[in-house]
Amino acid sequence: MLNKTAIVTGGSRGIGKAIALNLAESGCNIVINYNNSEIKANKLKEEIEALYKVKVLTVKCDVSKFEDVENLYKIVKKEFDSIDFLINNAGITKDNLILRMKESDFDQVININLKGTFNTSKIIGKHMLKQKFGKIVNISSIVGIMGNAGQSNYAASKAGVIGLTKSLAKEFATRGVNVNAVAPGFIQSAMTDKLSEDVIKKYEENIPLGNLGKPEDVAKVVNFLLSTNSDYITGQVINVDGGLLI
Repeated sequence: MLNKTAIVTGGSRGIGKAIALNLAESGCNIVINYNNSEIKANKLKEEIEALYKVKVLTVKCDVSKFEDVENLYKIVKKEFDSIDFLINNAGITKDNLILRMKESDFDQVININLKGTFNTSKIIGKHMLKQKFGKIVNISSIVGIMGNAGQSNYAASKAGVIGLTKSLAKEFATRGVNVNAVAPGFIQSAMTDKLSEDVIKKYEENIPLGNLGKPEDVAKVVNFLLSTNSDYITGQVINVDGGLLI
């Protein structure tokens, strides 16, 4: 992966941050996309540059807006000769039971999680098709496979990401572009850090491996899907869930 360039949407924190660090360690130049976390993005840029001899670019972009993504592409294209990897990680939650869910909360989750993935895949994917090489990894969720009460908007968006992944894999394969998805389960995050020990214990009781995953667990699978080890893999969804969906 030396000297390859990877765009990580929502790359300033959580799983996105872990992916950016992992790929930088592998020699990738990193584009950290953020929308509201400029301070965290710049801090991560400094951290990566202090650890690894790679180029790091931070770009503010609301992936739900097509024109923002077009601007992101122009900025990255000006800085780097090629764009080799796209990791669609940007996502939000607006949880509630559907009878209490605001229409705006449904729309916002769909627009960022699903339409955002469409926008970046269309614009960056076009570049990859022209250069006849590229790998796209979309971050879905096991919720998109099994559903979850109180997360109908999130589940719909992540299920949509899986459908989009499989369709793009078929469209892009003949031009040397692989498209896969990773579906994380319960992963340690700022959200889970706020949960009580009893709640976390209940989660862990349903996981065969007996513990929550770490962002790094997801990052390692993403790294594999972007490496040459996965050249004959496309259109797949890999669950990183400790066996929850067995």
